Formats: sequence, C-alpha cells, structure tokens
Amino acid sequence: MTAARATGSGGGTSGRVIRRFLLLAAVTGFALVTVWAVIRPYFFEAPAGDYQVRQGDILLTDHKWDEAIRRFDEALAVSPDHRGALMGRAIAYLQSDRPADAEAALDLLIATLARTDHTDDPTGRAVLAGAYANRGILFDRLGRWEAALADYRRALQVDSGAVEGPSLMDRILYGESHPSSVAKRARYLEQQLALPEADRLLRVPEIDARQRMYKP
Repeated sequence: MTAARATGSGGGTSGRVIRRFLLLAAVTGFALVTVWAVIRPYFFEAPAGDYQVRQGDILLTDHKWDEAIRRFDEALAVSPDHRGALMGRAIAYLQSDRPADAEAALDLLIATLARTDHTDDPTGRAVLAGAYANRGILFDRLGRWEAALADYRRALQVDSGAVEGPSLMDRILYGESHPSSVAKRARYLEQQLALPEADRLLRVPEIDARQRMYKP
C-alpha cells in the first residue's frame, strides 16, 4: 500500500513536471514566433537599402554628417532610387554647409520623384513636398529669394500637410512654441519681395535659425 502510494505520488510529480515543461515550451515557442514576426521585416523582408537608411537617419540625429552620407550612399548602391536615402543625403549635405552638393542631391531627388505618379502614394507626395521645402530653405540661405519662394509654393501645392511645420516633439526638443514653417516663410517672402528693394528685410538671423529640415 505504501509502495503504491509512493508510485502514485511519483507519477503525479512526473506528470506535473511534464505539463510544466510543455507549458514552458509553448510559451517560449510563442515568444520566439512573436519576436521573429517583429524583426523579420526589418532584417529579412525590408526593401533593399532600408537598413542602411535607418542607420543614416540615426547618424543624422547625432550630427555625424559624413558617416550618414556613407550610409545613404551604401543604400543607393543597392537601391539607386531609394527616396529615403536620396533625401537623407541631401539633408546631410545641407546641414554640413555644402550647398552645391545639397542642391545637386535635391535636384536628383525631385527629378526621381517626378517620374512617379503620386496620385495614390501619400508618402511619395510627402517626400516630394519635403524635397521642395528643403531646396527652398537652401535657396533662402543662399539669398536666392525668388527661387526659394517658388519652391515653398511648390511644396505647399504638392502636400501642405507634410510641410506644415515641425512636430510637437521637435518643438519640445528645440524649445520653440512658435516655430517657422514653409507657409509662414512663403508669406513673409511674398510681403518683402513686393516692397521696393531698399525697404526689404529678407534676413532675420534669429528667425531664420528656426527653420528645420523636412524628412517625411
């Protein structure tokens, strides 16, 4: 009788261990499947160049312009029309004060996007609007006011929402409750360019410094 109880008890313990093992295996398997589903699109199914562009974007936020450009170039080597890489490289040139390179990069991006119908492509429209806005900022910095205004207008026509101004997070990071925007700058340039040349005030450094690049 004692032996039978001992055997039964051992069998119960063994059964509980097996059930726990099976439960743990099921939970582990589910966790692995979930993790795989999350990381697979980023590392195995993402379009060519996306990984390098994400690296470049991180380097942009760290102001490591040359390293960012190298990552964007790597992306373009495998995906020549990658709009995120084209935009990122243009911004890196712009922010590192290489206006000729920045203008060439933005011209290429705009030409690349112009070959595509963006009727059903909101992301494409946003990138095109951002490209015009950034080229407008470049022209603004170079004192090419009419060209800047023309590009600001194009940006607003393509997708005004994409260039309405810095996000709430940008406002917090830069401490600006009333940041500049494409629409505000376009209106200001229109007003100033309508005045006699001697009366124009086209540079206001403390305001101009608030302009931010657009990278949809």
